[in-house]
Amino acid sequence: MKKDFVNLKGSKLEIRWIGEPVKKSEPVIVFLHEGLGCVDLWRDFPASLYKTLKIPSLLYSRQGYGRSSPSKVPKSLDFMHKEALEILPKLLDTLEIERAVLFGHSDGASISLINCGGLQDKRIKGLVLLAPHVFVEDISISSIQKAKLEFEKGKLREKLMKYHFSNVDCAFWGWASTWLDEDFLKWNIEEYLAGINIPVLLIQGEDDQYGTLAQVTAIKNGIGINCTSEIISGCGHSPHLEKPQATLNLVKEFIKGLKF
Repeated sequence: MKKDFVNLKGSKLEIRWIGEPVKKSEPVIVFLHEGLGCVDLWRDFPASLYKTLKIPSLLYSRQGYGRSSPSKVPKSLDFMHKEALEILPKLLDTLEIERAVLFGHSDGASISLINCGGLQDKRIKGLVLLAPHVFVEDISISSIQKAKLEFEKGKLREKLMKYHFSNVDCAFWGWASTWLDEDFLKWNIEEYLAGINIPVLLIQGEDDQYGTLAQVTAIKNGIGINCTSEIISGCGHSPHLEKPQATLNLVKEFIKGLKF
């Protein structure tokens, strides 16, 4: 496991390699974290996946998260589009990644969808999506409002500080203030789905507290036959943490079937 930083558009991004590739042409699994995530908050899942597949993985913390450079708050309401269409391609360029599977969770999954549908980047060979959002739902807003109250009480802030350090406030408010902005209620990325023509594995917990199965239906309808969905019972918003073995098995079989 190799920890490092990369300079991108004037910002320093925290990265971590698990099994760094020997050749540029070697496939890489690129992990894109959730709205409150970072490199450390993937926990053991990427390492477990590497042990199973022996495919190198790249984890990175977006600006304003983990040990990366801080970001301005509030964020622009199109922050996921900027991450998908500007930052992610530049990161792949900088690290000379020629073939990749995007593995996104929540906001990271939405960023993956925008990237793939918007750019049709030939480097991207498949998508693994955990709990993606393509539009805003009432359940998302109510759960974020609850998180906001917990953060203001101090308990959640204290917990997140262990992972985001001096970025804890810009990480939380960059996420919460955007999703709770009235104008963000109109956010919708379904237009990108028809442009996705590579294999997609979509995994969602049946009890996801941030989104309903309407997200799954919309994504499957928008992408079509390239999209396989799996619903995990007794699972909430983070299948890789709540049901790691079931998630690992699904991801392993999916990636083994990809044509690199």
